[in-house]
Amino acid sequence: MSENLIIVFAKNRTLGKVKTRLAKTIGDHAALEVYTHLFNITQQESIKTKHCDLHIYYSDVAEKSSWSNAEVFIQTGDNIGERMMNAFDDGFSKGYKRIVGIGSDLPDLKSGIMETALKVLETSDTVFGPSEDGGYYLIGMTKSMPFIFLNKPWSTDQLLNITVKELKEKKYSVKKLMTLNDIDDINDLKRSSISKLFQHLYSP
Repeated sequence: MSENLIIVFAKNRTLGKVKTRLAKTIGDHAALEVYTHLFNITQQESIKTKHCDLHIYYSDVAEKSSWSNAEVFIQTGDNIGERMMNAFDDGFSKGYKRIVGIGSDLPDLKSGIMETALKVLETSDTVFGPSEDGGYYLIGMTKSMPFIFLNKPWSTDQLLNITVKELKEKKYSVKKLMTLNDIDDINDLKRSSISKLFQHLYSP
């Protein structure tokens, strides 16, 4: 067992249940096509990440055949904050010293980013990968901090600012990585690095 853990929060690839904001513009089938591509990027890059164990937390059903060298779980909790908190708490209860959590909707996620985050946690209490919409695509910490996930304005442009402010008020150190674009809606897709690949889905 490594001292480092990567947690991937992934939705099951189910028609009508992924990228729902994007689906309002391009439809459920196209949204699933985009999400599957992003899912595959996350899978490939997380598997390549060195010096860590890998836990996959699915939204509904554990797809055990989808990942190599990874433990697979199902998310528990009534909202995104509780689901993340429970996964981190489970990791720390197993003895991990540094845990990094990521989503599965990032076209530019690289294994090097995750490795950098784990390295940062050797000297910082927390680490964040800011997303362009004011949230974060990556979060890491060196011990259980449930307050990070409770009573937060999820899916707003103030999520990261409020979270960082609370951490600093509690005297925890915070480091930030590069800002990336996660894909939630059609505008995110159009300005992403994979826009040309999926241009046929939204161009007349």
